[in-house]
Amino acid sequence: MKACSFLPAATQMIYDMGLQHLLHGVTFECPAIALQEKAKVVRCVLEGKAYSSTEIDRIFSASRAQGKSLYYVDDTILQAIQPDVIFTQDVCEVCQIDTACTAAAVARLEKQPLLIPLTPQNLDDVYTTAITIAAALGNETAAYTHLAALSQRTAAILDVLRAHRMPLKRVMLMEWIAPVYNCGHWIPFQVAQAGGIDMLGNPGGDSIVTQWEKIVKYNPEVLVVAPCGFNVSRSLQEMHLLTQKPGWHSLQAVQNGQVFILDFDLFTQPSASTLVDGIELLSAIFHPQLFHVPAHLQQKFVNFFTVNEYA
Repeated sequence: MKACSFLPAATQMIYDMGLQHLLHGVTFECPAIALQEKAKVVRCVLEGKAYSSTEIDRIFSASRAQGKSLYYVDDTILQAIQPDVIFTQDVCEVCQIDTACTAAAVARLEKQPLLIPLTPQNLDDVYTTAITIAAALGNETAAYTHLAALSQRTAAILDVLRAHRMPLKRVMLMEWIAPVYNCGHWIPFQVAQAGGIDMLGNPGGDSIVTQWEKIVKYNPEVLVVAPCGFNVSRSLQEMHLLTQKPGWHSLQAVQNGQVFILDFDLFTQPSASTLVDGIELLSAIFHPQLFHVPAHLQQKFVNFFTVNEYA
């Protein structure tokens, strides 16, 4: 069995379940360990470029309008691997190569692999995706073992919240800064399991552009900024686009110092383990009197006001 993963979330889950010996090809955005060990099959024309949020949005919007993809497959490497199965996705053609582009690439192969699109819409779907991956690789039990351990972690959070009858924090989580996008798909479920509610989010559906005036009116208690593809340091470079907006200083989250920058992979990389990491980190942010930030997540977030005195 030879597999290729054309999305980082699937790659992460393959490693989490101990099935990486079956993985032979990945994308340029996959976890670091995979990039060290596996061949990079999928690339992007924007790879290595330092565009702003606004520029990235414009480039992807223009590409989508023209019916083009910014991702491409290295045919030589794929031909050498001759995979039996390729995991791809149809959730977002902006974030990763989609199944249609993958199908066009594999059509040129002598041996036709099985394409398995992974299209989770909510948190339960993500967990089911782990089972789909493991089953395709011939070891479904690995998924159940992995998911059982993750379930214990999320259940522990919910038990504490219920025991203390904690009120939900009014939250907004941003998936993009310029323009501002709300959160969608599985992320509102993450917020809920951490003891918050994001009434601007779109559970089970796409994130969409959200007018700033609507955010000011909603007035979140906690603002979480986690742009897709950005780590903390990259997001900090763009925060002036928010702080300069009218009404920024009137937000309750700003007045109370509750603006947090988090790494994207805790949210928009839908691997089961990273999303549970995201839930644990959010619970510590929303309810610090009940939860602490796990040691392995200490470097994955900052309070904006601890790094920017002019926030």
